[in-house]
Amino acid sequence: MSLSDNEVPRTEDEWRVRLSPEEFRVLREAGTERPWTGEYVDTKTPGVYHCRACGLELFRSEDKFDSHCGWPSFDDAIPGAVKEIPDNTLGMRRVEIRCARCDSHLGHVFEGEGFTPKDTRHCVNSISVRLEPKGA
Repeated sequence: MSLSDNEVPRTEDEWRVRLSPEEFRVLREAGTERPWTGEYVDTKTPGVYHCRACGLELFRSEDKFDSHCGWPSFDDAIPGAVKEIPDNTLGMRRVEIRCARCDSHLGHVFEGEGFTPKDTRHCVNSISVRLEPKGA
């Protein structure tokens, strides 16, 4: 399901109708699912990960890697699909990542950890994305 720009809800009340309470908490209120509980933590299925709220393509499975942090991790996003916002909550400096189309919270991006040659980890809540398997 991919929404056109005209179909993307404009108010939080419209989002509440479209999303489950847990999806709303994470996607619209910048919540976090508990580590190791998301459906895509260990997934190796080839395909494309879409924003669960609006359907925009965000990440490719070939950019997913095992970071052992408890959430799906990608060392790259599809160009232009994710926007980065400074996040100084919780007494630390982080960078929040949001869907470029609908502004839904996806997780955070970290650099300089040395996990991959790209040296970037997009740490994403499983509930923020939906996998479309290759060939589906």
